[in-house]
Amino acid sequence: MKMGSEVYHNLKTIIKKKYGQDAVNVGDEGGFAPAIQSNAEALNLINQAIEAAGYTGKIKIGMDIAASEFYTKDGQYDLNFKVEPNDGSGKMPAKELEDLYTSWKEENPIVSIEDPFDQDDWDAWSSMVTRVGKDVQIVGDDLLVTNPNRIKQAIEKGSANALLLKVNQIGSITESIDAVKMAKEAGWAVMTSHRSGETEDTFIADIAVGLATGQIKSGAPCRSERLCKYNQLLRIESELENPEYAGDSYRHIALEA
Repeated sequence: MKMGSEVYHNLKTIIKKKYGQDAVNVGDEGGFAPAIQSNAEALNLINQAIEAAGYTGKIKIGMDIAASEFYTKDGQYDLNFKVEPNDGSGKMPAKELEDLYTSWKEENPIVSIEDPFDQDDWDAWSSMVTRVGKDVQIVGDDLLVTNPNRIKQAIEKGSANALLLKVNQIGSITESIDAVKMAKEAGWAVMTSHRSGETEDTFIADIAVGLATGQIKSGAPCRSERLCKYNQLLRIESELENPEYAGDSYRHIALEA
């Protein structure tokens, strides 16, 4: 948590110096939105921040692609979907996008990619898991929507190897527990997640520990509705007799009865 916070503040300093004050105004989840010109530029900024904080080789990178947002009607992916006018030059098929992700993985310490393809592009998901799934967790959010039926289908198709757990997405604690059990029995990783519209309720921190998910996504260490989850984790740690940090084993933590 300390390492992540220090990287975040170094990133702010780097972005402010390069892009100006407006670029470090924070979004809903505490993130920055500088006027970068390429995806590689964003990764370079993060790597610079990791180095500036003194954690090169100690911190890994996770990405949330949200590819359904730029999936086109003709079954391609338009990386220039926000550009106007759009001449279509940014479109690529799933296989080419997979190649792009793989090149990023080879050049950066990426260990997690969320929603790399459209929520119904099952074959593309399966191909990605086959290609890099040993080293990278392929996390289903839009693909799975914390729904046991979708999770079962993804297990059968080999279309993911990690579940993004959103309690209010499926609607109940019982269904969330069932989803986690199903994922873990399949050998998947689980990442407990916040939502964009958050409050200062801290229950997902308790869920992350109680269900031994090993991972939590709660936004940047900025804004009270994000920080409160991390503070709750610190309180839980202080109450446990022998707390264990998952470390490199975060993808494979058994769920105790």
